Amino acid sequence: MVRRVVDLISKLAEACSPALMLRAAANVAVHALTELFPGSSAGIFGREAGRDTLRAVAVANVPDCWAMRAPYQKDVSRGFMLLDMLVVMVLIALLAGFVAPRYFAQFGKSQVKVARAQIDALDKALDSFRLDVGHYPTSEEGLQALVVQPSSELNWAGPYLKKGVPADPWGRPYVYQQPGTHGDFDLFSYGKDGRPGGTGEDADITNW
Repeated sequence: MVRRVVDLISKLAEACSPALMLRAAANVAVHALTELFPGSSAGIFGREAGRDTLRAVAVANVPDCWAMRAPYQKDVSRGFMLLDMLVVMVLIALLAGFVAPRYFAQFGKSQVKVARAQIDALDKALDSFRLDVGHYPTSEEGLQALVVQPSSELNWAGPYLKKGVPADPWGRPYVYQQPGTHGDFDLFSYGKDGRPGGTGEDADITNW
């Protein structure tokens, strides 16, 4: 049984997206739990997390599981069978080992995509500001000049953003420098770690 579960989850890890893997793994866990606890009921509940749905398994109406007689042992004392516990532990370990890393890796990539989209939107708003005013906001005015008119800019026609200036996906403000070292202005986030440089999710996300 354990071997079949290992093979099944391995195939899921290779072929499915994290969201599909979570749903399928939850169904496997429901089936295993209802097999281990005859007469019990198990169900799946979900919680939205970004674009995916986190799935979990809830078990209810387990009839005296700590005093349940195993059907294949008629004359032994009642108790929770060691094999049952091992199967459940293997399931938990497999779910954690195969599903969680891929899910959180995908989540990290989506945060980087959000940062790139926000920088692109801010870049376009800054261009609109320049067309009306004749120059980009100074470093002192910052990105706030896109939503609040600077006192010296009579031709300001904003706000240039529908909402306020967003923070990056990790909760920190975007860095805006004008004039920039890579163009008319530099706009960037330091990534997940909040420090210059880095690789992967920690890499800087820039407009150049």
